[in-house]
Amino acid sequence: MTLAEKAGQLSIYSDPMRIGTRRQINPDAGPKIDNGLAQRIREGRLIGLFNGVGAAEGRALQRLAIEESRLKIPLLFGADVLHGFATVFPIPLGETASFDPGLAERTARAAAIEASANGIHWTFAPMIDIGRDQRWGRVAEGAGEDPYLGSLFAAARVRGFQGQRLSDADSLLACPKHFVGYGGAIGGMDYNSVEMSEQTLHEVYLPPFKAAFDAGALSTMSAFNDLNGVPMMAHRPLLTGLLREQWKFRGIVVSDYTADRELVMHGVARDDRDATRLAILAGVDISMQSDLYNLHLPSLVERGEVPMAVVDEAVRRVLRVKKLLGLFDNPYRSLDPVVEQRDTHTPAARSLARESARASIVLLKNEGQLLPLRKSSQKIALIGPFGADADNLAGPWSPFSDMKDAVSLEQGLRAVLRDPASLKVVKGCDPEQIIRGGLDEAVAAAKAADIVLLALGESQDMSGEAASRADILLPAVQQALAEAIVDVGKPVIVLLRNGRALALEGAVRDASAIVVTWFLGTETGNAIADVLFGDHSPSGRLPVSFPQSSGQQPFFYGHRNTGRPQTNPKDPYWKTRYRYVTHEALFPFGHGLTYSQFRYGEPEVGSGKLAWDGAITIRTKLTNIGTREAEETVQLYIHDRVASLTRPVRELKGIQKLKLAAGASRVVSFKLTRADLCFYDAAMNFIAEPGEFEVWVAPSATAGTPKVFVLEGSPLRP
Repeated sequence: MTLAEKAGQLSIYSDPMRIGTRRQINPDAGPKIDNGLAQRIREGRLIGLFNGVGAAEGRALQRLAIEESRLKIPLLFGADVLHGFATVFPIPLGETASFDPGLAERTARAAAIEASANGIHWTFAPMIDIGRDQRWGRVAEGAGEDPYLGSLFAAARVRGFQGQRLSDADSLLACPKHFVGYGGAIGGMDYNSVEMSEQTLHEVYLPPFKAAFDAGALSTMSAFNDLNGVPMMAHRPLLTGLLREQWKFRGIVVSDYTADRELVMHGVARDDRDATRLAILAGVDISMQSDLYNLHLPSLVERGEVPMAVVDEAVRRVLRVKKLLGLFDNPYRSLDPVVEQRDTHTPAARSLARESARASIVLLKNEGQLLPLRKSSQKIALIGPFGADADNLAGPWSPFSDMKDAVSLEQGLRAVLRDPASLKVVKGCDPEQIIRGGLDEAVAAAKAADIVLLALGESQDMSGEAASRADILLPAVQQALAEAIVDVGKPVIVLLRNGRALALEGAVRDASAIVVTWFLGTETGNAIADVLFGDHSPSGRLPVSFPQSSGQQPFFYGHRNTGRPQTNPKDPYWKTRYRYVTHEALFPFGHGLTYSQFRYGEPEVGSGKLAWDGAITIRTKLTNIGTREAEETVQLYIHDRVASLTRPVRELKGIQKLKLAAGASRVVSFKLTRADLCFYDAAMNFIAEPGEFEVWVAPSATAGTPKVFVLEGSPLRP
């Protein structure tokens, strides 16, 4: 291969030919290759294209590479397929509320089948950044605040995308992103710097990546952020030292969109040429969109500033992945128009979309058992900007969604009501703007109703990339609408559409019932109706803590105790808390109600001793003491009472979902070993220390009564 051809295999560009998305999902940057695309392909000056779709058109582009280029290296087609393709599943944060990694694996598999049928080989997903500051817009794309839960979902989504074999026509190469620490952006501001300890990096932000690579992911995307002053695009200790040398990762690393060029603005590169040198030497194999590798790698090698061996190894990795994808054996895999027609918008995908949307819904509050609703004998007012809305069902990062047959909230409710005319729908306001006369019309509708559904929250452009928010309250116009409606005096159920945890206040916070519906995708209305009217008991749990105030951010359950912990929430002085806001969540991580009630027995820890190389079984009896069958999510947490470094007040170490009939009981068991108790000490050794540990079996991160067990020392330890 010539140097130019090698640089081409390390360069990828937005597809200018195939109709992909009309949504603005990236800035307008990089070269314009519309007119020169065919020639670039013939000259082998690109690895492939991204965010263009269409089997027939992709086949035509692939033909140029296979029949008209010198080396006949097939193109690789990538796309941002995060939570569905044409059929849209809940946003990843919402789906994580299911606490069911198996469900996430199934939706990723369905997305892979649909996307690969439309000419895609590679998805830039899953996004597995831990999100502990709800101001950050990209919380919506991930799995929430907890590294244990995040690791389970990272591995599940990789398995779903990639399927049984990468070479299968319906397999998508997974790309866990963004490596690494992006979720720790200071102030929750997108693209911002990250400052964190080595312990936090290795205990919180890296575990989901390790889980994803262990599950078979063979690509990853480097992050935009700098980490403790070193931009990830130039971070050789992590991209090469940790990823390749320690973890033995054999896949490819792709830059985020023009992130190599941004090394200049970071202030670590003199110019684009210097940025190219830093990125390739750090371990970034592929330049996305900027064209820097094509422009500068050949001269950098010729002048001895970049060893040829570094470029050769990056190219070998790219070619190896293409081979594993089966592209050398069948360059036209996933480019069959017949399969495209057959596997897009299938009934099976649609059914799964409804199931996953239902499982994602979280019931936060249900005073007086206001829910479930009856399907007859009551007048319902559906008030708010998201009642009849069809423009904000998919949520952020769904660029290929085909929502023409998506089900709005209004449509879903009318479909199950025995008298559809008993539902009155009034907008009241736009998501962030007043509608003239809208408030008066909404109040009149509330007065005429027996019960009010308030459909409030975020539009889909308020979450996702470049959508950080300085506060996470509802927009003022929606809050004013809620206050006016609650003043009418009718029972009110708040239905939240959101891509992050929100700080609820006033009438919304005090409503009799609150339901978190996230962005649920294609089957939004049907799924919400299934839950509201009791055809399915809600089973979702919060993967992020809902704070009392925006000012608590970053806020997460696994904080450290401090030397002056809040022991009495009524005491505002000399403790770790704010003056008017206690150091507690409004609704904690793991919280979620069902239409039944469960009683947890006292945890049993056997002898209370965990041998150094042994295991301990934690048991408790779970009983459905309500009148309906329901599914409970049982959670296991631990706390290291005395350690050489301060430890989180709780750490999630196990989850189990159990469906129990009314009156039924079951013993729930969890097993712990020394490996579950390990942490990074001051010298960055991954160790467990003998001593006492508290353990909870509980329905949330703040519930339950702990029991104590002891990790016994190793016979070899002094």
